[in-house]
Amino acid sequence: MEREGLVSRLDELLEAARFKDYCPNGLQVEGRAQIHRIVCGVSATLALVEEAIAREADALLVHHGWFWRGNDGRIVGLHRRRLARLLAHEINLIAYHLPLDAHPILGNNAQLARRFGWRVTGRFGEQEIGFLGEVESPASAREIADRVAKVLGREPLLVGEMERPVRKVAWASGAAQGWFEEAIGRGVDLYLSGEISEPTVHLARESGVVYLAAGHHATERYGVMAVGEWLTCETGVVCEFVDLPNPV
Repeated sequence: MEREGLVSRLDELLEAARFKDYCPNGLQVEGRAQIHRIVCGVSATLALVEEAIAREADALLVHHGWFWRGNDGRIVGLHRRRLARLLAHEINLIAYHLPLDAHPILGNNAQLARRFGWRVTGRFGEQEIGFLGEVESPASAREIADRVAKVLGREPLLVGEMERPVRKVAWASGAAQGWFEEAIGRGVDLYLSGEISEPTVHLARESGVVYLAAGHHATERYGVMAVGEWLTCETGVVCEFVDLPNPV
């Protein structure tokens, strides 16, 4: 498939133009014009670039790309090594950050809801990226945490009363601990995100709302995976998800 056509379809699917983001969404590094094979992953690390080279991919499709706001813009050191490998093998780098969190079907938060069995009832947070919902049947915070651990393959950090009954939930993948106070105001019993910070612990204890920190990487695997599956079905381009474990 032609690179321009593929990126255009992704831009439209994920509504990239409507988001104010911390990085450019869409094509970040131009490679060869024809794309037959794509390696998908969470972050465009040097290790993932090497995987793309080994698998003879024409493009990398990721959630965390490069050129973040506030980063040093010079191409030196580790940045040069990553970019040099990509350019030497003419591999395109395509990245979608907030659009891939927010998509109502293929996005990270929608995919988490599907895997956890949570019913979506609304949105909250910056640009309405966070999701509000309900669990299928009332359960304790401990039972919810056990389910999350089984789905994600890692134990979440639970802060709060383990036996608290949970019906209403809010969640936002990645580093969305800053939206916890808003979620509390929405009357939820439990909030799930990828990360937790020191002040967030006190908010959980004082509000009584349980906080589950389930891992930044772990909560953001499924969006890019779902988009890759969609691309294969819609275009015939071969997409392969490569998961490089990250403890954070």
